[in-house]
Amino acid sequence: MSLLDQFIKTRNHSVAICAPLKLEDYVVQPVVDVSPPKWHLAHITWFWEEFVLAKYSDGYKRFHPRYAFLFNSYYNGIGDRVLRLHRGNMSRPSVEEILEYRKYVDEHMINLLSVNTSVELHELVALGINHEQQHQELLLTDIKYILGHNPLFPLYKDDFQETVKKETDYSFVSMEGGNYSIGFSGEGFSFDNESAKHEVRLQPFSIRKSLVTNGEYIEFIKDGGYTHHDYWHSDAWAWITENQIEAPLYWYMQDGSWNRYALSGFEKVNIEEPVTHISFYEAAAFAEWKNMRLPTEFEWEAASNQFEWGTRWEHTNSAYLPYPGFQKAEGAIGEYNGKFMINQMVLRGGSVATPEGHTRNTYRNFFHPQLRWQFNGIRLCKK
Repeated sequence: MSLLDQFIKTRNHSVAICAPLKLEDYVVQPVVDVSPPKWHLAHITWFWEEFVLAKYSDGYKRFHPRYAFLFNSYYNGIGDRVLRLHRGNMSRPSVEEILEYRKYVDEHMINLLSVNTSVELHELVALGINHEQQHQELLLTDIKYILGHNPLFPLYKDDFQETVKKETDYSFVSMEGGNYSIGFSGEGFSFDNESAKHEVRLQPFSIRKSLVTNGEYIEFIKDGGYTHHDYWHSDAWAWITENQIEAPLYWYMQDGSWNRYALSGFEKVNIEEPVTHISFYEAAAFAEWKNMRLPTEFEWEAASNQFEWGTRWEHTNSAYLPYPGFQKAEGAIGEYNGKFMINQMVLRGGSVATPEGHTRNTYRNFFHPQLRWQFNGIRLCKK
C-alpha cells in the first residue's frame, strides 16, 4: 500500500471509530486522563497541519489561527496550549467545524503527498500515521470510559468483541539464561524509544503461555486480595485504600455474581476470558498473591515468540527508561517520547483497540502505575 493510501485509510478510520457516537458524546471528559473524542479528532488533524503542512506545503494557510493553542497536546516547543484537564470545556468549536477542519487538512495533505516524494517528508508522514494510530487506540478506550461512566451504560456497538480468544493453555515456557538482543532494527517504522538495539543478559526464567483469566482474578478477590496489605506496594496500598478499589475497572457485583460494562453493553463476566482494565498496582499484587511475579520488558520481548500476544497490553515490571544509545530528535518532534521517561511503567504487546499492523514485539507502551482504562492484562513469571 502506498504512503498516500495509508494516510487516507488512517484518516478515515479515526472518523469511523466515532461513527456510533451521539453528538453529546464528543465533548465529555470525565477525568483528566480521558480526552473528549472531539479533541482527539482535532489534535490528530492539528499534528498534520503543524508538523507537515506548515513546513512542506508552500503558501499553506492555517484553517484557524487559534487551533494550535486549542489542540496542541504537550509540545512545549510549539507554544502555549489548553491544559489537559480543560479539554472537556471546549464546547466550541463544534463537531461540525472540527470535521470541516479535518476535510481541509486532508485535502492539502493529499495534494502534498501527490507531488512531494522526498525521503524526509515520507519518514515524517510515517510517524504521523503511527501517531494517529496511537490516538485511535486512545480514542476507543476513552470512548469506553465516557460511556462506561454514564449511569445508563449505553452500548458503543452491539457486535464489538473485546476478547478475540479465550485462554486455555496455562503452562509455562522455560527460557535459558544468557544474552538476548532487545530493541528494533531493520526495515520499517519504529518509534525512537525502541532504539538502540542492544544486548541484555537474563537469568533463566519461566513465563506463562496464557494471560491471567477473569476466573483466576475472581479467586484473588474472594481470597481477600484487596484487603491484605502484604500483597501490595506501599503506593499501591495507599491508592486502593484512598480510592476504595475492590475490583477491576467496569466490574460490578450484582445478585452475587460479577458483571462488567463492555463496549457491546452490560454483561456477565466470562471467567475464561483474560482479565483487563487493571492497573500495574493490581497486576503486581495479583502476581504476589500467586507467589509469582510480572516479567521484565526484556524477558517479555525475549520470550514473545513462545506465546500469542496482542489482545491485551501486558504489564511488565520494568520502569520506562531510555535504552543505551537513545537519541531524541531535534525540535518539537523530540518531545514525542523522551520527556515521559520517568515515573511510568512499560506495557508490551497490543490490544483489541490497537489498529491492525500498528504494534510489534519491540513496541513499548507506557502508563502511570495507577491507570487502568486501557485494555491491559497480566502474564506471569515464576519466581
